[in-house]
Amino acid sequence: MPSIAIAVTDGMPFFELSVPCHIFGFDRLQPPPDWYDLRVCAIGGTEGEAPLAGPWFSARTPHGIEDLISADTVIVPASADVHGDPPAELVAALREAHRLGARLVSFCSGAFTLAATGLLDGRTAATHWMYAALLAERYPKVTVDPSVLYVDHGDVLTGAGATASIDVCLHLIREDFGTGVANSYARQLVAPAHRPGGQAQYIETPLPERRDDSLAPVLHWAAERLREPLTVADLARYAHTSPRTLVRRFHAATGTTPMQWLQSQRIARARELLESTDLPVDRVAEIAGLGTAANLRRHFTRAMGVPPVDYRRTYRTARVAPVAPVAPVAPVVPVPSGAPVPSAAPVPSGAPVAPVA
Repeated sequence: MPSIAIAVTDGMPFFELSVPCHIFGFDRLQPPPDWYDLRVCAIGGTEGEAPLAGPWFSARTPHGIEDLISADTVIVPASADVHGDPPAELVAALREAHRLGARLVSFCSGAFTLAATGLLDGRTAATHWMYAALLAERYPKVTVDPSVLYVDHGDVLTGAGATASIDVCLHLIREDFGTGVANSYARQLVAPAHRPGGQAQYIETPLPERRDDSLAPVLHWAAERLREPLTVADLARYAHTSPRTLVRRFHAATGTTPMQWLQSQRIARARELLESTDLPVDRVAEIAGLGTAANLRRHFTRAMGVPPVDYRRTYRTARVAPVAPVAPVAPVVPVPSGAPVPSAAPVPSGAPVAPVA
């Protein structure tokens, strides 16, 4: 059973703390039998009191710094003060946990704490776009990318602001338990399993004047027809608009193009089939809408960094409980722009998430 420790320090913003607690500790779904052992670890506090999460809650928990050091994954949800130094005992504990083999994860301003350990030096990192310039200024050895929603280096993962933490959590589930389990949790959260695009689509973008032109219907329609040779004209026809208008609306809503979105959905569908079925590669290619086995290999390897056969072999050894029959991958539903919101399609460990095209 993999263990996850969440570091709670005095004054930590509550939202980023609540997300992993809800996703990894809530039992709305029947989790796999070897689901995470969640530990909420209090680090320090004021005059011996339990640390405060935001101005309203105190984190009274039986877990402390030793439980954090021994965990398989350590999450730093956020930093209380991005201008000051993080707690020295937390920085030391993170270094020790990493030395022992733990995967370190940060959300939002938690990247400042990871940067203080020196483990981000020479690497690319993500944080909330509002903090990107400050993080780069305070830690010049870190390459800060404000356009992505998370960056996974395998041993260290940094996520962007606010609800991008949901995407990071789903990515961790996908890495540890497979696409089927991650998709099930995404559906329960009423969130996309993963989305193309990045933070750039949410930076200083005015709210649209009307919301009756949502692309959700055409996205759901297309997601149910991935095996068909869909074109921009087909999507525009269903949406009762012109191809040019559809492309413009699509990019404004999702940060990508209709065909790039379709391709990401097809790759995601292929991943799920490779993990949860024994179908031959040519059949997977057909169902996922990628045509031939050669076409699947080319596009899958480009997106995932490994060929489909190697990807399947890797997940045959993963700790994945049996899942329900494969369902269509949850489509990416646009969200109102103007506020930091999640997600980028996951990439192989060690490579930064691709910026918005």
